[in-house]
Amino acid sequence: MPSFQSDGLNLAYASHGEGPPVLCIHGFASSGKVNWVDTGWVETLTAAGYRAITLDNRGHGNSDSPHDPEAYYPTAMAKDALALLDHLDIRRAAVLGYSMGARIGAFLAFEHEERVAALVLGGMGMNLINGLTDSTDIIAGLTAPTLAGLTHPTARQFRIFAEHTKSDRQALAACMETSRRPMARADVRRISVPVLVAVGEADEMAGSPAELAALLPQGEAFKIPRRDHMRATGDPKFKAAALEFLGRTFPAGQSS
Repeated sequence: MPSFQSDGLNLAYASHGEGPPVLCIHGFASSGKVNWVDTGWVETLTAAGYRAITLDNRGHGNSDSPHDPEAYYPTAMAKDALALLDHLDIRRAAVLGYSMGARIGAFLAFEHEERVAALVLGGMGMNLINGLTDSTDIIAGLTAPTLAGLTHPTARQFRIFAEHTKSDRQALAACMETSRRPMARADVRRISVPVLVAVGEADEMAGSPAELAALLPQGEAFKIPRRDHMRATGDPKFKAAALEFLGRTFPAGQSS
């Protein structure tokens, strides 16, 4: 995979297709390939005339993986995303994020709205503001010697996923400590770009999509039918809603 430098780290990315760029930012314990290629998102975006750019966040995939929690604040990872746009000489892109990647996308749009044409927040509703309370359990699950004996359902879920993706679990534990920093309600209200908030109907981790969308000046909500947090990622209805949204806010015939 090609790579670029950000904050002294070597970070991996991939670029697929041609057209207006869509920067795809993956979720916790995932990677650009797992989150966007394996789920069919890259194929969907390129078939619609977009250039799909996938990033392996720091601590994930083929990117450098520091073990210091101070490295994983969402503002730091938003700077990585910005550095990738600069590396590729992209002035403006749509951003598609899922879960942790959605949080990173929100911070990117707040801090550098001139670089974000439109934003899709997948798997992230009001808990962008409210935060989450199971981080300690997930960290314990990631650092436990074995999966045996782990009873907390979310901790087990992420431990199994981390093992499936062959992740550096120590880096993920460090990431979990700081990457879930909530965004201030006042800052959410100042994200002026068009935003689609898409959350699974059975997602108990994301919080309400409608409540978050109501705070955003150009927000709209979409509930992904019959999907929980893990199973919503590659859902066809999610893809269709995102393409319809991008078609209105960042058409495939538009230059970057």
